[in-house]
Amino acid sequence: MEHIASVLKLSDDDVREKLPTGETRLKHRVYWARTYLKKAGLLTVPERGTLQITQEGLKLLGENPSSLTRNDLKNRSPEFRAFIAPRSKSEQDMKSPDRGERTPEELIEEGYIDLYQALVTDLLDRIKSETPQFFEGLVVDLLVKMGYGGSRKDAGQAIGRSGDEGIDGIIKEDKLGLDVIYIQAKRWENTVGRPVVQAFAGSLEGVRAKRGILITTSQFSTEAHDYVKKIEKKIVLIDGEMLTKLMIDHNLGVSTVASYDIKKIDTDYFVEE
Repeated sequence: MEHIASVLKLSDDDVREKLPTGETRLKHRVYWARTYLKKAGLLTVPERGTLQITQEGLKLLGENPSSLTRNDLKNRSPEFRAFIAPRSKSEQDMKSPDRGERTPEELIEEGYIDLYQALVTDLLDRIKSETPQFFEGLVVDLLVKMGYGGSRKDAGQAIGRSGDEGIDGIIKEDKLGLDVIYIQAKRWENTVGRPVVQAFAGSLEGVRAKRGILITTSQFSTEAHDYVKKIEKKIVLIDGEMLTKLMIDHNLGVSTVASYDIKKIDTDYFVEE
């Protein structure tokens, strides 16, 4: 950010300017620029704290563009279009995507979706950069927050068998331990196919378990999803995106930096009886 401030000849006041959240505007803009360039396939994150330009990024530099906007990224990157695709139905129904055509409420909703999607991406990148032991603890913490396993101590003891690709273990379905759930978690980059899920179902049969959760940092194939729908045992597949969304929903590994209350007139108050 210091280098960017120097190149752009930003004043000290520009560098120190802060948003209502307390974050500097410079840091905020750099964060979003990084996120957009990553989603457009122009940058990658080979390891924590490191950004690397891609061949597509080098190609773009070779074109020597005078500027680079969100519309530019939309026009050249299907991945970026997919990233910003989730929008409010009201916006999708509007004839013009121009910012001035949308109401303040729609703009807030659009901004919230952008923030949410970026958090999902960054959270998954962070999970993948951590150790297998950290991933093991993360899964335990998430399941406990979701109401499984009783106490954190009980859940940790139940799951504490570590493997090369993740964790395997048993966790209570409820605090009384009336039933148990078999868990397998895989820190994978490649798609998890039906053979892996089928093998997991076989392991459930071996321990006479009726329910299982298979968690991965990547994604499951269509065949894998079709398979669990056909078998008698109940197996829940949690891919990387769902994992991060569950973490956000249960406030695991995330914190609230700002909140905004939207208020309107209470018409009932102004009605005379």
